[in-house]
Amino acid sequence: MNKMLGLCCAMALSACATAENSEFHASEKANKIAQKYILVDGHIDVPYRLQEKWEDVTQATKGGDFDYPRAKSGGLNAPFMSIYVPASLDDSPQSTALAHKLIDYVEAIVGRAPDKFAIAKSVADVERQFAQGLISLPMGMENGSPVQNSMDNLRQFYDRGIRYITLAHSLSNHISDSSYDLRRKWKGLSPFGKDLVVEMNKLGIMIDISHVSDAAFYQAVEISTAPVIASHSSLRSFTPGFERNMDDDMIKALAKNGGVIMINFGSTFVDPVSRAWRIKMANEQKAVEQEFGADSTEAKDFEKRYRETSPFPYADVNTVVDHIEHVVKLVGIDHVGIGSDYDGVGDSLPIGLKDVSSYPNLVQGLLDKGYSEEDIAKILGKNLLRVWREVEQVAANYK
Repeated sequence: MNKMLGLCCAMALSACATAENSEFHASEKANKIAQKYILVDGHIDVPYRLQEKWEDVTQATKGGDFDYPRAKSGGLNAPFMSIYVPASLDDSPQSTALAHKLIDYVEAIVGRAPDKFAIAKSVADVERQFAQGLISLPMGMENGSPVQNSMDNLRQFYDRGIRYITLAHSLSNHISDSSYDLRRKWKGLSPFGKDLVVEMNKLGIMIDISHVSDAAFYQAVEISTAPVIASHSSLRSFTPGFERNMDDDMIKALAKNGGVIMINFGSTFVDPVSRAWRIKMANEQKAVEQEFGADSTEAKDFEKRYRETSPFPYADVNTVVDHIEHVVKLVGIDHVGIGSDYDGVGDSLPIGLKDVSSYPNLVQGLLDKGYSEEDIAKILGKNLLRVWREVEQVAANYK
């Protein structure tokens, strides 16, 4: 989903989130587990949300999926802030400028409430700040476009706190082909992209293969001497033909590499019925735009009218648990985590997982499936922290 459209939908429906989350009731045990361990979410789009409409997320907010009170309630203490740069800015100075501006927003959050938040540039930072009761804000860059073919830019972003880079987004860029882009310019990674993977290893930046083409994924895994991550992807076995998700062979390769897939919560990522609904609506909207024009009233009002006659079929907590369980059965407990895409997938969030207060519902779903507290702790954050620590060690070995 377009990030801006998703933001508008999320704000419009945020009042419903509490009621929809309440359909699932987390036990006292689930709530205690969520609060006891470091809970890492690999991808939350707060910075771009603030770019579109500023809100003080250090306080309770009316819109969006994230704010401090809800994060504390849900046990979230290490959300990766997504430094998302639209593909429309690829190959332009504006791309790099926007990335720095979004990092400024993250620093502003900490500046407004240093008693609540802190920037995290290492696993040690996260662990220390967790002990202090602070919410850590590590950062990942969604779309490598701001690097702009410059290793100097890469090092500058590292210095500012970027600890993973999603190599491409919705279009192929100067680094990698995108899963969404039918044009496979590089047939995987570009020559610069291959060099970039090596340099990211040297610096200690995790390589994120969410959004990239299958060929780019396999090349990144082959080149990288450190584990790679999928910061916010789900499973193609549930959504056949959706290349944005990972198939079983890719998950096996990721696990062999030592990496982790962090499951995206969006209904259209995890549920085939939701995905089919989205495709059908998009096709019918395209037909209306072709007949009446994209700027016509008919086109602008289409989705609202469509939803009135054909309500969106939401997934729920259990659907997300099914994705986690599939990874566990396929490659083991050590290679799966959480990458919700809160504030990025708009109104497609599953029932029971409508905002950052709802992680205990996911914990309850895992408990209901028989997962131990130790295994749940791995899913909540230990797996990602293990990968991050290994990436730091690889970088240290270069120095």
